[in-house]
Amino acid sequence: MSNIDDDRSEEATAYDGSDIYADDGSVRSDFLMHVGAAIADRDTIYLRQHVAGLHASELGDLLEAIQPEQRLALVSLLGKEFDLAALTEVDEAIRLDIVEHLPNEQIAEAIGEMDSDDAVYILEDLDQEDQEEILAKLPFTERVRLRRSLDYPESTAGRRMQTEFVAVPPFWTVGQTIDYMREDEDLPDSFTQIFVIDPTFKLLGTVDLDRVLRTKRSIKVDAIMRDTSHAIPAEMDQEEAAQLFEQYDLLSAAVVDDNDRLVGVLTIDDVVDVIQEEAEEDLLRLSGVGDEELSDSVAEASRSRVPWLFINSMTACISASVIGLFDATIQQIVALAILMPIVAGMGGNAGSQTMTVTVRALATRGLDIHNAPRIIRREAGVGLLNGMIFGTFIGLVAGLWFQDPNIGGIIATAMLINMMAAALAGIMIPLLLEKSGADPAVSSAVFVTAVTDITGFFSFLGIATWWFHVT
Repeated sequence: MSNIDDDRSEEATAYDGSDIYADDGSVRSDFLMHVGAAIADRDTIYLRQHVAGLHASELGDLLEAIQPEQRLALVSLLGKEFDLAALTEVDEAIRLDIVEHLPNEQIAEAIGEMDSDDAVYILEDLDQEDQEEILAKLPFTERVRLRRSLDYPESTAGRRMQTEFVAVPPFWTVGQTIDYMREDEDLPDSFTQIFVIDPTFKLLGTVDLDRVLRTKRSIKVDAIMRDTSHAIPAEMDQEEAAQLFEQYDLLSAAVVDDNDRLVGVLTIDDVVDVIQEEAEEDLLRLSGVGDEELSDSVAEASRSRVPWLFINSMTACISASVIGLFDATIQQIVALAILMPIVAGMGGNAGSQTMTVTVRALATRGLDIHNAPRIIRREAGVGLLNGMIFGTFIGLVAGLWFQDPNIGGIIATAMLINMMAAALAGIMIPLLLEKSGADPAVSSAVFVTAVTDITGFFSFLGIATWWFHVT
């Protein structure tokens, strides 16, 4: 056993924070093997030397990469050296599983050393009883700050903000401000802005840190401060706040309450996380899987997918009933049964393209009531053009395949109709859902698919029935 430990120790000495990843960005398999062996051997010396010092994001990736039964063992073996901030980098299911097995005393001690936004991220998933017990163990000022953040609704700027910031009165001089930042031990670890407030904490303006350092000590703060034009209301949705950062290239922004009093600061690192989360959420919801995560159990994953699959099965039955209306025609002309999936499939893909663009435009506020008519006309034009192109192409292929120009003309016409319907459904359905208060990212896909299937089958089989009847 000692030889194995020595080999593991020698090989692992090469690992540092930038070397635990393979070329594809995943955690290196040999590192995982060594960590797994150390956990099995309860080798705390190895784990403290090569795991405890990892960055929180790297430790989070490691927790997601190892086996579920190894996670709790790793946390237990590291003890107080386990960086609780790593739990802000993992799936919710993994975070809850680990937190539930940690004593509240250890969580409280770790939270006391974390930034307030990370602390809230962990506390918000706990039961109310555990929250209160942990908060009760913290100093009064920190406890009040965290409770204030937790009082704001989920997915708002108030939940995401840091409550540590630098604020000074307008009558201070630059010299007083610099001395304050040098002497006060309760300042944030890093910051780029100083906020100017009145005695009631009402936000008056901001001063960039570089401006302070370039100004003479005798100058008053109010002479160099600038108005805060992008203060973020604490109850603003986090996605809207992220859009402000993107629009105005902000690094940080003040968060204010209903009375314009400064309550926190939102920083670019938090906004990057918000953008990533919202993008992942939209992608998952477009596929009808809700907030599913890779760490979810089989039952949880199934439960998140079942509702929309059920609705999809209902719309599929409607599509099948449309086909049933033309069973006599299909029996007489077998080619129709072979070609039906082409019409529906092309329409479905075209509808999905338009729907994806529309949902993203709605999420980023790029599509609104003012430009909606123009965008609808554009998508209708795209549908018409693509319908003509692929209708002609598929019509020629089908006509040559079955040696019947009638079949080619029928499918070409049906393709044109369905591509037009797909384009209009792809933009109109998300717009109507948004107008009704529903989330278009969640609801659009199943309805767009239903429209393209029903329109495709009905137009293709209907035109075929009419044409062969009159001829």
